[in-house]
Amino acid sequence: MRTFKRIYIEITNVCNLNCGFCPKTSREPEFMKIDLFRKIIDEITGYSEHLYFHVMGEPLLHPDIDTFLDLCGEKGFKVNLTTNGTLIERAKDMLLSKSALRSVNISTHIFDGSSDTDAIDRYLDGVFAFTAGTGEAHGPIVSLRLWNMEKPHAPGRKIQNASGNEHMLRKIENFFNVSRRIEDIPSEGRGVKLKDNVYLSLRSFFDWPDKGLPDISEDGFCLGLRQQAAILADGTVVPCCLDSEGTIALGNINVTGFKEIIEGKRAMALYDGFSERKAVEALCRKCGYRERFA
Repeated sequence: MRTFKRIYIEITNVCNLNCGFCPKTSREPEFMKIDLFRKIIDEITGYSEHLYFHVMGEPLLHPDIDTFLDLCGEKGFKVNLTTNGTLIERAKDMLLSKSALRSVNISTHIFDGSSDTDAIDRYLDGVFAFTAGTGEAHGPIVSLRLWNMEKPHAPGRKIQNASGNEHMLRKIENFFNVSRRIEDIPSEGRGVKLKDNVYLSLRSFFDWPDKGLPDISEDGFCLGLRQQAAILADGTVVPCCLDSEGTIALGNINVTGFKEIIEGKRAMALYDGFSERKAVEALCRKCGYRERFA
């Protein structure tokens, strides 16, 4: 059996924000039904221990996320949640009670380009309230993502969109009693450690692939269908978490088993192509993210 480092499950493609860095989706708004979720985790048992509630959408909007986490716990899955953080304080007690929850990634760069310090303060207060309940040995790892930095991995990082980021970084330093300016701290592994099990991840933006963009290159390599696969809210299986429109639809788990889908003709052509360092799918030829695997 081929296994994956992670499998993404998009429990909803609906979001409560409209961020400039997000590609959005033209797919119909969808909240995954409990029956479909049960079918998915039954189908993928043995293929990966790690599930990521992410592709498009804000997972904390889903009314059944409580049940989904319980079902994952019963199956022994470890869940990694990616959220914009606007609902994190409200969901704090529920999330921290779930044994299946391994990590929470909070996309703090939702304020990219904003100088509204009052809004940033209110937002961070909610995020900090959540992190105050973490850090225990049994609790989830929390990553505050600020993925709009220039020179993200080197000391002396440049602050992009300086007004909002500057205020956010100083507030984070103050709350977590960081002794140095965060921009001057080398970022290794998970990022800058703020306290036990809480980190700040600093990276730069990347461009999502889009079928309307010109090709970047036919040559290259990707970990799609090697280390990861993704299942969209309607059950469509795609090779990776960057296929926001379901362009490379390999099959639908409502009608076809996961094993049959990932061993199907289109999936194997993509897999074999990257084995030869060739991007056979048009969307892959437009993806700059795979250059990170060069």
